[in-house]
Amino acid sequence: MTVRRATAQSRAARRLLALPLLGLALSGCGIRATEVPTDFGAAPSRVPCSLAGPDLSAPSSRGVPVQVFLLCGASLVTVDRTVGVPDGTPDARRRVIVAQGLLDQLAASPSTAERSAGYTTYVPGGLSVSGPGPRDPEDMLRLSTPPAHLTSYALAQVVCTLSDSAATEGDGSVILAGPVPDAPRRYACTDDVRNRPGNAQPPSSAVPEN
Repeated sequence: MTVRRATAQSRAARRLLALPLLGLALSGCGIRATEVPTDFGAAPSRVPCSLAGPDLSAPSSRGVPVQVFLLCGASLVTVDRTVGVPDGTPDARRRVIVAQGLLDQLAASPSTAERSAGYTTYVPGGLSVSGPGPRDPEDMLRLSTPPAHLTSYALAQVVCTLSDSAATEGDGSVILAGPVPDAPRRYACTDDVRNRPGNAQPPSSAVPEN
């Protein structure tokens, strides 16, 4: 009987010693040693692309309310801006003033709040615009840099911003060209361009001169 009792006690001792080892083995396999559920919520977004509140550092001068397209993450996102236009400006001149104001806003560095939210721009500074020449379509705009020389991001920003503004007819497209004799082309801002500006070039088509 003494031998049997000793054997049973030895087996019980081995089982007790095995429990901590089993716990270590399960931990090493990535299995939690607890049945209490945990919920830490969704993973934080690296690029929220949204401002928490009014951007007090953004320009607040009076003018015509406009929107420009900035890059955030992998897509284009609109932000509010203003463009100054003198009262009584003729429509033809007004188009050019609005277009130049939009280009200036695109080339300006995003505000501190916008940079913190992940916004950026690829439109170069010093980009200017003029109205149509004698043989150009009346609703076209000539840039100081040919559109083909802009990066895909910058061209997408320019096309989407201008095509959705008072500088154009508001049909989702804009006729652009570089300095004479660069030929005019009609550029469209599509969903692909807005969602993938680095990969999708704005589709364009030739426009006959007058």
